[in-house]
Parts: sequence; C-alpha cells; structure tokens
Amino acid sequence: PTMKIHPQLQQDTYTIGKLPLSHCLLMNDRRYRWIILVPEVAEEVREIYQLSAENRQQLLEECCQIQQILQQAFQPEKLNIGALGNLVPQLHLHHIARSSGDPAWPGPVWGHSPAIPYSEVEATTMVATLRHKLKL
Repeated sequence: PTMKIHPQLQQDTYTIGKLPLSHCLLMNDRRYRWIILVPEVAEEVREIYQLSAENRQQLLEECCQIQQILQQAFQPEKLNIGALGNLVPQLHLHHIARSSGDPAWPGPVWGHSPAIPYSEVEATTMVATLRHKLKL
C-alpha cells in the first residue's frame, strides 16, 4: 500500500507525481517556485539519516533533479533546500527557487507572510509543466 501524505501537506500542495522514491508536490503559493519531495518510507522515518544508504542516495538524486529543473525553468538566483518538519513531522524536503524580487528575499519564506494560492488555471498549468519536465 502507498503511504499517506501528511494532511497538512495535502492541504497546502498540488500533486505533481511520483519519482522512484518520492512523491513530488507543488506548494500552493504562486509567489515562489516551490517543490516538496516526500520520500515514500516508513512513518517512523523522520530524518534523512534514518534512511537506508540506498534511499539516501536516491533522495539526493531526486533533489538534484528537482534543482536542475527549477534552475532551467525559472533561472533563480539561488536554490534553497530545507528539511524542516516542525509542523509536519513526516520526512519531506522543500526546494524553493529564490530571486531578489521575491517577497521574502533575502530572508526565509517560512513565516514571512500568508501564501497567495495559484488560481486553478495557474496550478493546472504549473503542474503540467513540471510533469513534462520531470517526464512523469
């Protein structure tokens, strides 16, 4: 059976698809190009070091794939990766394309201001674009 994505992540994202290890989600905040990877692993695994060596390597490969796509598609000044988990204990990694024109620059996006959701058309377009780039 497929693992369940944490309810908060389900509420805050759109599903892009499934990579070999991770579920790939689009954060529902149109101000940032923000992808979240959620490795499909046992619920008790909450930190990267708890992954098997094979899964750690696969997660790194998927992170690099996401970074490359974000860089090519959106030409950000910086790619941020974060594995917080203070509110959502399920292991997940945020990948955010950052530019000096974004509202939170140069600080962190977390806690900066409420999200501005995509319209349904914007979300559908962004998900389709990312699925195409990820070959999902």
